Amino acid sequence: MLLDVSGLNAWYGAAHILFDVALNVRRGEVISLMGRNGAGKSTTLKAIMGLLSRSEGQINFLGQDIAGKAPFQVARMGLGFVPEDRRIFPDLTVTENLETGRQAPRQWADGSAALNWTPDALYELFPNLGRMQDRRGGQMSGGEQQMLTVARTLMGNPLLVLLDEPSEGVAPVIVEQMAHMILSLKARGASILLSEQNFHFARLVSDRAYVLEKGQIVYEGSMQDLAHNDEIQRAYLSV
Repeated sequence: MLLDVSGLNAWYGAAHILFDVALNVRRGEVISLMGRNGAGKSTTLKAIMGLLSRSEGQINFLGQDIAGKAPFQVARMGLGFVPEDRRIFPDLTVTENLETGRQAPRQWADGSAALNWTPDALYELFPNLGRMQDRRGGQMSGGEQQMLTVARTLMGNPLLVLLDEPSEGVAPVIVEQMAHMILSLKARGASILLSEQNFHFARLVSDRAYVLEKGQIVYEGSMQDLAHNDEIQRAYLSV
């Protein structure tokens, strides 16, 4: 078990957003956190990452309680976060953006080596970035910036990646490339928890799914089971 969350509650000011959310991610899994706009998906990822001013609950990562830790402490432990709003450095080149995320290689508790990402390996995973290494972030399209944000997070050699709405607001060709990227990462043993509204996208890449509605988990199970559960899809995922 990489991540085990239970009893997670979160607030924005006086507004109570998450209610006793519980989920887990095992090594090598891709898990989708699904739901409509406003269901609490992004809030869940931010709460896990320590980015909210008020939250409570149990958040165990690699067997350690990380609830209450600062985001930089969580990142140093090997939890990577790719925000929906990208936040690349517009005045830095692709290569320079990647260097800002660099961290030392990591090992698992048993001493085995975890994935170790270099710029060359990331340019192989993201050929588009490899062709624009000297381009400044502010001169890239939204989809290219999304790729750069993912690549920069991977430069930190995370043991688990939290990926917020990777298909939101990007061209269909970029969505396809994102799906290919996630499947490639999974094939290499990476673990990913992603928030997603696009059911087709989530079905392509995920092993299991949790569905959120008004800050509460209303479904958990295999992605295959969810794909055949028309009732849950109509009630909580249809627009």
